This record gives sequence, structure tokens and C-alpha cells, in this order.
Amino acid sequence: MKKIAAKWFAAHIHKKNQRWIKNPHQAQRGIFFQLLKQGQKTLFGKDHGFKNITNYQEFATAIPIRDYEQLRPYIDRMVAGEADILWPGKPLYYAKTSGTTSGAKYIPITKASMPTHITAARDALLNYIHRTGKTDFVTGKQIFLQGSPELQELNGVALGRLSGIVAHYVPRYLQKNRMPSWETNCIADWETKVDRIVEETLPENMTVIAGIPSWVQMYFERLIQKTQKKVGAIFPNFSLFVYGGVNFEPYKALFKEMIGRNIDSIELFPASEGFFAYQDQPNQEGLLLLTDNGIYYEFVEADTFFDAVPKRCNLEGVKVGVNYALILNTTAGLWGYNIGDTVRFISTAPYRLVVTGRIKHFISAFGEHVIGKEVETALQETLKTCPALIREFTVAPQIAPKTGLPYHEWFVDFETPPVDKKAFAQSLDQSLRAQNIYYDDLIKGQVLRSVVLTEVAKDGFQIYMKKVGKLGGQNKVPRLKNDRSIADELPLKTD
Repeated sequence: MKKIAAKWFAAHIHKKNQRWIKNPHQAQRGIFFQLLKQGQKTLFGKDHGFKNITNYQEFATAIPIRDYEQLRPYIDRMVAGEADILWPGKPLYYAKTSGTTSGAKYIPITKASMPTHITAARDALLNYIHRTGKTDFVTGKQIFLQGSPELQELNGVALGRLSGIVAHYVPRYLQKNRMPSWETNCIADWETKVDRIVEETLPENMTVIAGIPSWVQMYFERLIQKTQKKVGAIFPNFSLFVYGGVNFEPYKALFKEMIGRNIDSIELFPASEGFFAYQDQPNQEGLLLLTDNGIYYEFVEADTFFDAVPKRCNLEGVKVGVNYALILNTTAGLWGYNIGDTVRFISTAPYRLVVTGRIKHFISAFGEHVIGKEVETALQETLKTCPALIREFTVAPQIAPKTGLPYHEWFVDFETPPVDKKAFAQSLDQSLRAQNIYYDDLIKGQVLRSVVLTEVAKDGFQIYMKKVGKLGGQNKVPRLKNDRSIADELPLKTD
């Protein structure tokens, strides 16, 4: 009965969603005017003349692009207990995230925005059912490796990690299928938590496993270590992996090795600020942008982002193949908000995108501006010709080597290293040069020398993340950074 109901519901939601998928601009215009109407009731709306705004161009003129720090004076007043600051009334929750410049960030989640997180995740699974016809997984156990659902209170508003907040909204019909137990989910220490999850899930019929790949990898390794079996043998009905936060490609070969077979996967693009997209075509690149999910999107061409007057547009102005910084206006009261992610559209009918990195995560020590998507593509192409299994990696510049020219240094934790490490490094370099003409010019001009490959000690990235207090949960290792703040802290492999 559950399988039959899942197929019927999936078909119903698919048909319903076609309205905004086929009419994305109409959906966005509807959200734009809904946001303006609500925003007029707030301090922010009064400060920025919302009552006088009638179209997008006037909005873009009146509302500057801001990141968290620039919006913080308003958020601080909300956190202090004031109402009607960024959105009418007070938030339901604050999603606590790790800030890069000022400690913790408190992202508001409102009565209007909370359902958008839940509905989008549900629709991603229902879309998979509709596209594939596969429903066996709905009768088994499911786990999402997440933060603790225990919430604190801050001036009358509940506070916690987004994944922990969402745990309170698991539908009743999934409660019996959900793993781990509430008590285990509340364990703060990540390593202790993973060990307990292993104990609880081993005897169960696990069919869906979800989480950030690096932390799911840790869970898989503990399972294999305890049983001396591959994950696919431990859980013969495990058939769907749901992930987000990072590109899965660098982990793909290792996951296949650990599981022992290929399984289906769904990529999601969520954040504390909203749920933006999900993979709607199984086994195909690209995430469907959710144009009717409480967010009015803006985009800034990444190449102009730091200009005095960056090129800014709404969805109607985007082009395929251009790298954009993603800007949000949401039912949680985030206005002109730079979330920090960059995206590139691969289709506009419907709007599908790929996540290309972070606007602040790049290497440009010499003007090359190498971005996350370029290093991930370089690694993906290299693995085709120089097979290896990768656990984790990051890239940093070395601008003052003891000898020779400066270079980009790749720090890699190999599960299985390549046979020819020199060829591996050369392939990385050639792929980067093919993708980035500025990097290529620096190599040709002998300003930089070719990539240097450095092996990190086994579990070195986990050791680093634990050291900085970011082991597990929704935390991710940056793919690249324009300094050596991560690189110099990594434990290196010794022969």
C-alpha cells in the first residue's frame, strides 16, 4: 500500500509542479510581489522604500547586495527580540551556522519559509519515484546523517542547526522508518555519534542513506571496519544515496568500492537560507531551480562581482554558460542576500544549473582566479586516465617556495594512490590550463610552475576538521583557498 500511495502522490506532485516549471518567470514575478507586500510591513522595507517599488529595476536600485555581515545590524535587532525587522513578526527559528569572520551566524527561519525546506526535500524524492518508477526504498529504513535536533532558546526563538530543526518536521508516515534513534541523534561528539549509528543501523533494512559525502564516507568506513563486509552486502536493499553540499564526483569511485556496486543518487542544493534546487533527471547533470519556493532569485556575473557596479539581473536575464553569484530575497526576510555560492546554468527551459563553487573560494595569488568547479573538473578528468581512489582534497597557492617558481599545491588524501603520481600531477595541470586561460598564461610565462602534488596522512582532513571544531554535521572542507590557512595545518603522509 505504501508503494502504491507513493507512486500516486509522486504523479500528483509532478503534475502540480509543471505549472511553475513551465512558467518560471510568472512564478518568480508572483513571489516578487508577495515579498514586496510583506516587506512593506517591516523596518527594512520602510528603510528601503518598499512602498515606492513597482518593478525589479527599482528594487535592484533600492536594495544593495549584502552578505551576512552587512545585513547583521538588522539581524542583531531580531536576535535581541525585536519584531517586524526583516519579516513581519518574529522568526520561528534561528539556524545557527559557522561564520568566517565573526563566529556564529543566526539565519532566520519564519513561519512562511519553514515549509519550503520540507516541501522541496519531499518533492526531490517524489520526483525520483515518478521518473524511475522505483518505490522499494519506501518500505525500508532511512537515515540522514545530520546535526543534533536539540534546540536552545534565544530571546523566545528556538535556535539550532538547520538539519536538527528539520528533524522536527519528519512526516508522521516516515517516523517508523527514520534512523537513528532520537537519543543517538542528540549526541554532540561526531565520532561517538557515528559509532552509535553503526550499532543501531547494522541489524536494520537500510534502503536510503543521506548526508554530505565526506561524513557518509566516515560512516561507511566504520561499517566496513566492524563487519569486514562491503556496505552493499551489509545492506542488500540499499538503493538510494541522497547528498548535497559538495560535488559527489571526487568521491564516486571510492563510494562504489565501499558499497560494492553502483546505486542511484539524488543531488540536492539546500542551505540554511533556503532550498534552491534538486536533481530532477536521474543520472544527468544539472539541478532544477525551484522558482516557486518562496525565493526571488538574482544573479551577479562572478567576473564582475567585486566591481564597483557589478552586473546584476533576475532570472529572465541569465544566460547559459556564465558563472553567477547567487543572490536571494526570501520569505525569511533576507533581502539582496549574497549567500556566497556560484552557479552556472546549463539550460533555461527548464532552468537547470550546476554549483560551481564559492565566490570567496578561489586561488588568484597571481591573477589566475581558479575556481572550485575548475579544480573539481581537473580531478575528474585526471581520474579517467590515472585511476585512483580519493578520500578528500584541497588546493592552495605556494607563493614563496624555498626554491624555484611559485605553484599551486594539491593536498590529497588517497585511499588508493595512482600508479604514476607524476603523471597524475601533470594531468591535473593540463586540465587546469585547458579550462583557465589566465593560469595557462602564467605557466607559459614562467610566472608559475606546474602543479605540485602533496599526500595528506590517512584521515588527515578529519583530523584537521576535528581540530577546528567542524567534524561532522553539515561542515565541508573548502576545495580551494587563496591562502595556506588550511594547507599548513594538514598532517602530511610520511614515507
